[in-house]
Amino acid sequence: MTNVLATFHLTHKTAVVSGGAGLYGRQIAEALAEAGARTFMASRNQEKLQAQAEEFRQAGLDVTALELDQGNEDSVNALLRQVVELAGGVDILVNNAVLRPMADWSSPAEAFARSMEVNATGVFTMTRAFGEHMAERGGGSIINVGSIQGMVGPDFTLYEGLGWGTPPDYFFHKAGMINFSRFAAAKLGPRQVRVNTISPGGFFNNQDPRFVERYNARTFLGRMANETDLKGVIVFLASDASAYITGANIAVDAGYTSK
Repeated sequence: MTNVLATFHLTHKTAVVSGGAGLYGRQIAEALAEAGARTFMASRNQEKLQAQAEEFRQAGLDVTALELDQGNEDSVNALLRQVVELAGGVDILVNNAVLRPMADWSSPAEAFARSMEVNATGVFTMTRAFGEHMAERGGGSIINVGSIQGMVGPDFTLYEGLGWGTPPDYFFHKAGMINFSRFAAAKLGPRQVRVNTISPGGFFNNQDPRFVERYNARTFLGRMANETDLKGVIVFLASDASAYITGANIAVDAGYTSK
């Protein structure tokens, strides 16, 4: 019988993380690499991504930066081919990339449509392409990075007096991601590909202290997420430790959505 701690190891696995240099992407890629996976980060911002990958390599982690325009299906397919050429196959996909073209409710409809190209259609093409590849290889794990804003409506009192917009497209596509993950889990499950969602809460990024105080009061733990809070759940869902979990949505939010 395998020791339970060994089931969390990702040695000999290959992982792909879209949007790997962002607030969440950095810790996601780092967690997968620390657990032993050969990890590829992919996004359009190559300068930032290459610098982050080099920082990881200096720390002894196997991380490579590649280019991806998630709004372009040809780019999605090219990324898959490139990783297969370099690593032989893909075992883990984390759909983390997000485009934020809308400022608020009054933004042009064209901005909403552009958001959907990446955040809805793009997530679909990534999941289909990599999911079919994994299924042909006999299994894999796909993790879609959602948000608590896909689980609940906005609390506008958090933003009073701050001059911040609250873009509706984010709520739309993050909610849709949860049910799309269930669809993909049902479609790919018979071929041993698992699909799950995590829904993080707010990430502390030196926001206005008024917002931070209000937000903290909405959580059970009294704080926002930090640079390590997603690492454990990512490795869990990527690894054999979660072998019997698919179609799930895990809130990583200090209890925000439980109030």
